[in-house]
Amino acid sequence: MAVKVLFVCTGNICRSPMAEGLLRALADEAGLGAAIEADSAGTHDYEVGNPPDERAIEAAARRGVDIARLRARRVEAADFARFDLMVALDRGHRAILRRLAPPAWRGRIVLLMDFAPGEGPDVPDPYYGEAGGFDPVRDMIERGVRGLLESLRGEEAV
Repeated sequence: MAVKVLFVCTGNICRSPMAEGLLRALADEAGLGAAIEADSAGTHDYEVGNPPDERAIEAAARRGVDIARLRARRVEAADFARFDLMVALDRGHRAILRRLAPPAWRGRIVLLMDFAPGEGPDVPDPYYGEAGGFDPVRDMIERGVRGLLESLRGEEAV
């Protein structure tokens, strides 16, 4: 049975799709592709149905990760039944998820950067910046995803 992880950012067009793509790629590379499922969503609905930002697609592609076919969606109540873990990209997203979550679920909402010791708690949103700002954000996400993957690898289910 696969561990199901949902990454969450604001509009689901920059940070969370990169995290989803990176986890899938790194899990496959580690031989854990069948043991870990990744998805992503946003806390807001203003991008629902849209592909990731072109700059995010290009930044992910520079790591060999294709996220172009992903489409933005909003977190929904059913996600709390479908996933084992929700990974917020910043503290604001975590706060929103905690408000939406059933009480017993709140302990399964974590920050991505909790898995990258020495990093700040929040992954900055590169959306309003230049294209060059996406690579450092992707690198930060990758460090968090690598730590998350190691944590999941330590779980009995993976």
